[in-house]
Amino acid sequence: MMNLFFRGICLSIPFFGLSQHFKEVQIPKPDSATYSYAQVEPSIAINPLKPKEMIAGTVMDDYYYSTNGGRKWKSKTLRSKYGVNGDPVMHIDQKGRYYYFHLASPKTFGHHLDRIVCQSSSTIEGDFNQGSYTAPEGVKVQDKHWVTENSLNGELYLTWTQFDAYLSEKPGDSSHIMFAKSSDQGETWSAPKRISQRGGDCLDDDNTVEGAVPAVGPDGTIYVAWTGPNGLVFTKSTDGGETWLEKEIDVAQQVEGWTLTIPGIYRANGLPILRCNPKTGDLFLNWADQRNGTGDTDIWISKSSDSGETWSDPIKVNQDESKRHQFFTWLSIDPITGYLYVVYYDRRSTEGNATDVYLSVSKDNGDSFTDYKVSSSSFVPDDKVFFGDYTNIAVYDGVIRPVWSRMDEKEISLWVALISQKQLDKINK
Repeated sequence: MMNLFFRGICLSIPFFGLSQHFKEVQIPKPDSATYSYAQVEPSIAINPLKPKEMIAGTVMDDYYYSTNGGRKWKSKTLRSKYGVNGDPVMHIDQKGRYYYFHLASPKTFGHHLDRIVCQSSSTIEGDFNQGSYTAPEGVKVQDKHWVTENSLNGELYLTWTQFDAYLSEKPGDSSHIMFAKSSDQGETWSAPKRISQRGGDCLDDDNTVEGAVPAVGPDGTIYVAWTGPNGLVFTKSTDGGETWLEKEIDVAQQVEGWTLTIPGIYRANGLPILRCNPKTGDLFLNWADQRNGTGDTDIWISKSSDSGETWSDPIKVNQDESKRHQFFTWLSIDPITGYLYVVYYDRRSTEGNATDVYLSVSKDNGDSFTDYKVSSSSFVPDDKVFFGDYTNIAVYDGVIRPVWSRMDEKEISLWVALISQKQLDKINK
């Protein structure tokens, strides 16, 4: 097992953001890891009953856990009879049960990426059950899932993209957004239901519908947003997922599409993240696009205060004017304070492809943001090495845990920062 490392950030207050001594912890790679690009596409969750407990996952089948607030981590490899094929999504429910959602390709009784698997455990050590799964539909490919929980009844809501035939150029083959739910802590799942009225192609590009992220309102309304040929769109269900809008609501255009070209990055996208502020009921949709030019990717957010019927014009999250790239965004909202936290890669103060990690925070429900540099040093990615599709962040009652991958000399490592809202408040005094 790899040693743990801590990094301190040198104090500086440049014009483009605030920097402070945030502690960084390297999360060790499992000894059994065999995937060439392990420790990319991280997902992290905080236990709402025991906030010092945290779990994380990375592609392809890595699992990590901490019982002391993220200061030390243990790692292992996830196993399932259905196979573990990446896109980890971590969740800890309101009863303290631990979940690891992932793609699967059963070798002897299924097809390539034909289901989403949900493995769960009553203990944090990673003794997961063999899991349940969403019902396959022949050889159709299931991809890019995310999950949320209804705090009123404990139901789990899962959304993802279904491809009729992955990478098919045939006009008759389509991609659609799917939905399923579990009312028994992931033991069983409802039959997958198509919820997108307008589909996309199967090329896994701008005209494919992808990035479906669910959220739940204080009254139990289920919300889902995604992107594709019609830009950023939104739908909702007020009856537990039985029925959905007859037509999606258009939120905003994603200028230059959701597949982005970022120098030094093997593959980049600006897929959206939907969140509901439990304190206000307001919805927030976060994404990256190039409306300011292909050399100036920025992070954006749009807000709805009427259950998604109307949306604000895009609000720029990153507060710099550098005309440099910000990308791989992720949004989390503290369920206790209602504060918004957005983590992303940033090149505002670097040269070439050198990349930092930044955090933007809003304490006024998305009306304004303050930027903080999180990473103590820049890294330079290599566009020949797969680097995943996103970063991630979990927040609970002022405990802030952004997680990201970095690349040094083509070697990938995984890091988490230990930040508290109290620290940020002190910086701003």
